[in-house]
Amino acid sequence: MSKPLTRAVIFCIWLAFNGVDAASNQPYRTGFHFQPPKNWMNDPNGPMYYKGVYHLFYQYNPYSAIWGNITWAHSISYDLVDWIHLEHAISPTEPYEANGCWSGSATVLVDGKPSILYTGANSKNQQFQNLAVPKNPSDPLLKEWIKSPHNPLISPVDDIDPLNFRDPTTAWLGPDRLWRIIVGGEIGGQGVAILYRSEDFVNWTRGKTPLHTSNKTGMWECPDFYPVSINGSNGLDTSVLAGLIKHVLKASFNNNDHYVLGRYTPEMDTFSVETNFLSNGSDMRYDYGKFYASKSFYDSDKKRRILWGWILESDSEADDISKGWSGLQSIPRSILLDESGKQLLLWPIKEIEKLRTKQVSFDDMDLKSGSVFEVPGIMAAQADIEVSFRLSGLKEAEEMNTSWVDPELLCKEKKASMNGTIGPFGLLVLASKDLEEQTAVYFRVFRKQYEKYVVLMCSDQSRSSLKEGLEKTTYGAFVDIDPVHETISLRSLIDHSIVESFGGNGKACITARVYPKLAINQDAHLYAFNNGTMDVRISKLSGWSMKRAQIVPIQKRRKPSIT
Repeated sequence: MSKPLTRAVIFCIWLAFNGVDAASNQPYRTGFHFQPPKNWMNDPNGPMYYKGVYHLFYQYNPYSAIWGNITWAHSISYDLVDWIHLEHAISPTEPYEANGCWSGSATVLVDGKPSILYTGANSKNQQFQNLAVPKNPSDPLLKEWIKSPHNPLISPVDDIDPLNFRDPTTAWLGPDRLWRIIVGGEIGGQGVAILYRSEDFVNWTRGKTPLHTSNKTGMWECPDFYPVSINGSNGLDTSVLAGLIKHVLKASFNNNDHYVLGRYTPEMDTFSVETNFLSNGSDMRYDYGKFYASKSFYDSDKKRRILWGWILESDSEADDISKGWSGLQSIPRSILLDESGKQLLLWPIKEIEKLRTKQVSFDDMDLKSGSVFEVPGIMAAQADIEVSFRLSGLKEAEEMNTSWVDPELLCKEKKASMNGTIGPFGLLVLASKDLEEQTAVYFRVFRKQYEKYVVLMCSDQSRSSLKEGLEKTTYGAFVDIDPVHETISLRSLIDHSIVESFGGNGKACITARVYPKLAINQDAHLYAFNNGTMDVRISKLSGWSMKRAQIVPIQKRRKPSIT
């Protein structure tokens, strides 16, 4: 038996393909986020754990840094941190997928063999659902995939818009031993999760009614449907239907991933939501920043549910062509239901901590009004930082205006440079030495009636780069924290051009893409700041430089022909 590749050997291979000067020539390439060596990448597809190996497929253009020629690329890992690229799994070779093999999901069937359902788009962009199976299911790497001779399995008929019919979910098994999936769609201008059932995973019958629909939204892309445990610390397999559980329905629309919680009745295939999408001021999202088309899977090895999301660029298409690449994946996140039962908690997987090095840590430090404190001793362009704040003088907080219902608009109005009473306080990341460039991740606290408080979390990119022509959005979210009894925590994963921030132990997540001209590599700095009139105490701050993940590419391959 051959020995597995060591990290040192993998890194040498990586250098051989990428060059020693890759980081200096490409200051926006990430160090520990997943991305292919070059070209376009978007949605994560069909993630799964199979025979000791994690598999990630993803939408990929093998020939350009812009969208097109969409193929299912394939990479594997043993720890979700270091990756090896394999040959592409599914390429567009048939008329029903002439315009690409679009997104879908993987399901491990009752016999233990995996199957992939994916969308094919023909030359007119009409969309069909298709099946692929491994050529050799005994191969843990699943290097080769075969398309079903029955493709396309599901076609858009009757009231289904053929241009908006895509992205089948992971299947779940009902009490009648029939498989179920949902496909994202739009019917009558409304977003809809179209339900299908099958006994053999080949012949599918449409349900009489959708699993769910909403008149508040349009087309639902990349839907996801899975159970979460009430008061549990583990994730659940997609086919778990009984016990103390709720179900999550996620849909991608309006450039964000929104979700609702509810009760699924498998005997009737009905889903009763607690609050519908965008109803009564509700707007629950996986991430309130740059995060889209996500896909989750159940990790049977560690009994957890893991989520990936596509992090698209905020620069121009011309910039992407110049860089030679576009898009990356978020750090994989675990998903649990908060103890309140009202929302999800998302948190970076534990494995990412193995990249931590060069730690700096201190406790109980006062952050005076108007102060800026540089966090020393870590590589600020590639870092993991956790900080918790304790507040006093809450009764002096600004009063919450009843019209402040949109946190993003509120953050745009009350930027990091605008003084408040309690806040803004937080971190200045990817900052230049003179603070001419900075990305601010921060909090403000407002007072409501009856000594209740609202915690606002913001990620302000307005001063993130001196470069013109970039999208410099300010994002915002309300965090369900009681600052009277809790510290306000923040964790930020900083990786050259991406900042993933988690507030309140994962109650609110905000991802940003930034492209500084000055604050790159060794010239990046990290600061804690307080622009409020009230002092803030840092209960604890820990920061680490992060080592590079080792992502090993494969050889080039020739362009397939369309038949």
